[in-house]
Amino acid sequence: MKKYLENVREKSPLVHNITNYVTVNDVANVILAIGASPIMSDDEEDAPDITAICGGLNINIGTLNKRTIPGMFLAGKRANELGHVVLLDPVGAGASKLRTETANKLIREVRFDVVRGNISEIKTLYYGSGSTKGVDADVADKVTDDSLEAAVRFVKELAAKLDTIIAVTGAIDLVADKDKCYVIRNGRPEMGSITGTGCQLSGLMTAFLVANPDDKLGAAAAAVCTMGAAGEIAWERMQPGDGNSTYRNRIIDAIYNMDGETLEKYANYSIV
Repeated sequence: MKKYLENVREKSPLVHNITNYVTVNDVANVILAIGASPIMSDDEEDAPDITAICGGLNINIGTLNKRTIPGMFLAGKRANELGHVVLLDPVGAGASKLRTETANKLIREVRFDVVRGNISEIKTLYYGSGSTKGVDADVADKVTDDSLEAAVRFVKELAAKLDTIIAVTGAIDLVADKDKCYVIRNGRPEMGSITGTGCQLSGLMTAFLVANPDDKLGAAAAAVCTMGAAGEIAWERMQPGDGNSTYRNRIIDAIYNMDGETLEKYANYSIV
């Protein structure tokens, strides 16, 4: 895991984010904390030019609206033309018709290096429809030790179907291509009390992918381990009277101070 993080620090990639306006500031700060540079642009007249100067594009549909949708497609196709990294975060796919249809159309028309979401969102992309608890995973879908074998098989099948890397985040994280899956057990349940840790991870992951083009699966897994390790370190530093606002800031600080040795110490994963 160490080399993936060190490559991000060394290369400082520029990441274009068309992202959730609820979490856009935290996404930018996490990308800065890891040593990369963020830029945000969603207008259809601006986004294709902005993505052309960046190494990677992070598309997040968390606050989807008809004004920004054209920019997502134009930027995605421009990034594909240039051979840049593109990540999709299908926030809330399955919760509404617009989100589901937009996510499925993006999958059809843009080539994604990684699709990252919770298990309910990912299932929606597999089946073409689905249901979520707002932007959270349905309890019935969650990956547990009892369902792990089936979940690993499912994400490998979807990775093969879409010809991409699938990253499913939850209590147990799965990062897979058609042949190999990282099973990651980092993070804290309290991270769910903060709006946008998933959005932050998508921006962070895009930076890791740009900095590690020769091993995108390993890079995606390293990003998940980094975010989870930061959640653990931040929780260790919480004090009486601290709440979720402080926890959010401590996570960003933990990413800012993360080095390769610390990541190696905390990373908890197996490969199947």
